[in-house]
Amino acid sequence: MELFLTALSGIAWTIVYVVAIRIGFKYKTYAMPIAALGLNIAWEWIYTIIDFGGTPGLQAYVNLVWAIGDVLILITFFRYGRAELPSFVTRPMFIAWGVAVVGASVAIQLLFIGEFGLADMRSASYSAFLQNLLMSGLFIAMFVSRRGARGQSITIAVAKWIGTLAPTVLIGVLQGSPFILGIGIMCSIFDLAYLGLLLWARTNPPQLAAPTAVSEPSVALR
Repeated sequence: MELFLTALSGIAWTIVYVVAIRIGFKYKTYAMPIAALGLNIAWEWIYTIIDFGGTPGLQAYVNLVWAIGDVLILITFFRYGRAELPSFVTRPMFIAWGVAVVGASVAIQLLFIGEFGLADMRSASYSAFLQNLLMSGLFIAMFVSRRGARGQSITIAVAKWIGTLAPTVLIGVLQGSPFILGIGIMCSIFDLAYLGLLLWARTNPPQLAAPTAVSEPSVALR
């Protein structure tokens, strides 16, 4: 069962990355919020390096595939993400912001390791599930900010949900971790809500149109 759930999670998340990369280059956008992407790329490269420093198991190879996928998604962010921001954000400011997010993400992952130690798997599982919960919320925020499903996919939503549900069952239920079970349940709630939004958007495009600008009354400066 452990091998099955690990493989299921690996396949599902690989689908997320493959579809996100395809959407990014095809539609000239990025399909994963940068804060979640930064934490993902930091987690996956750090634990890939750690795992291959010993005797790598199935998860080590899965992490390597994800880490490479993250790099390609990051390329779509730096290549196309500037267009998502207001005009006052210059290209150098945008790049500096992206680099800062990734740098902070690496620091956060190392702080988890410093807190729990390499021998304690809570450093990997706790950080992974917390950033997964963040990603679930940020996908909903992306839908709202883009006023619809542009640069997003039902396939990504379903695969992310399954890819998170599998380790929730493995660690939260079979290995008996209340923390992982609780965070995993919250991830599922947000993931299903996001999936519902994408399905709703298919039949309600007029409601996603930008609102008509309303003139604000002038206010005297004092």
